[in-house]
Amino acid sequence: MSLESALLARLAPWREASAWRVAFSGGLDSTVLLHALAIAARSHALPPISAIHVHHGLQAAADDWPMHCQRLCDELGVPLHVEHVQVASGASLEQAARNARYAAFSAQLNRGEVLLLAQHQDDQAETVLYRLLRGAGVRGLAAMAASRPLAAGHAVRPLLDVPRSALEAYAEAYGLRWVEDPSNADSGLARNFLRREILPRLHRHWPKASQVLARTAEHQAEALELLQELAELDLQRAQASPGFDWLDVPCLDLQALRGLSDARQRNLLRYWLAGFTRLPDSRHWQGWFDLRDAGPDAKPVWRLESGELRRHGRYLFWLNADWAVAWVAQAQPWPLAEQPLALPGNGRVWLEGAIPVGQLSVGYRQGGEVLEVPGRGRRDLKRLLQEAGVPEFIRGRIPLLLCDGRPVALANLLAGPGCGTFHWQPEQIDPPLDGAVDSRA
Repeated sequence: MSLESALLARLAPWREASAWRVAFSGGLDSTVLLHALAIAARSHALPPISAIHVHHGLQAAADDWPMHCQRLCDELGVPLHVEHVQVASGASLEQAARNARYAAFSAQLNRGEVLLLAQHQDDQAETVLYRLLRGAGVRGLAAMAASRPLAAGHAVRPLLDVPRSALEAYAEAYGLRWVEDPSNADSGLARNFLRREILPRLHRHWPKASQVLARTAEHQAEALELLQELAELDLQRAQASPGFDWLDVPCLDLQALRGLSDARQRNLLRYWLAGFTRLPDSRHWQGWFDLRDAGPDAKPVWRLESGELRRHGRYLFWLNADWAVAWVAQAQPWPLAEQPLALPGNGRVWLEGAIPVGQLSVGYRQGGEVLEVPGRGRRDLKRLLQEAGVPEFIRGRIPLLLCDGRPVALANLLAGPGCGTFHWQPEQIDPPLDGAVDSRA
């Protein structure tokens, strides 16, 4: 089968996309991909094809690459967009460049469009080896996904079962020219070391090493899919609600989790938390067991990269980093109670119904406050919050309506005589990503 035919077969599910955008570095792989698609478009009805070149500005040689890319695109009649990015400094320049690159791709990708990436079979084999040596689990060893959601569209890799030798043969047959990234010659970089020194040695003993390693990635991807299906089933049983329509916080039933084996607990949590935070590797899950097994009166916290897990009664709550942001806990005047009042870092409040007569302000519990509850007399606020089942992590943030300095309402829960309904909408938290999204590279 020709490369063109193989490409069209792999891209058959994406023929109805609104556009195909090729990630075009100017190197061998993306040059062959773009050229083959442009040739195929002359005899097949394909979505509009264009190219995106991301210029990182990390080395002087790269300054000439956009011009090279433009020349080839002009020859092929393919529109080219060049995106200049700033690469953040950090421990891993390679990872920072990748993050900048994908941010640029995401910004350019419109709804229904497909970004075509040129990684091939040898790249997949290299990724499997690299992640194996880093102690990756099933998700990591599944390596690069053949397709995955990206921004408003999808990222697709149609060359994952094509060896580099086939791309080289295609480029030679068509007399293609491409740029070489000087950093690819640096064997001090882990991936380059595998590519330049380890994989060639493996091929001398096992000529089909890349093919076999790529097949391993397929097996792991299938195993990952099965684990995700199991997690979905477990999540249906464990999904819970905080019990307050104004508190939009992801929640699980801890009792349902405890009914699962340790391995299934971790599998469910990996799946559920995938849209919220990056998870630690298998050696650093003691925080979960400490939280799960703590006594009923304890207040355990498992802190993760982008937030934390907390426990309240039989429920498990995910709190993202926004809940840890400092907020103004001092009372602030509310001279116009007919209008909503913004609370810095803590959402907003508003009143429906009767407005108490007096000087109004909004404050927070300091300790010892009481509230006049119709039919129950004066009651301690701490006891009222406990009776209502409000989780500890939210109690300090719930606003109090004060009239002449005296509490007359507890937001969303209780109001005293002569006071209407006191509403509070916490700071809007971005909705979580779908936990089922495959976050592989």
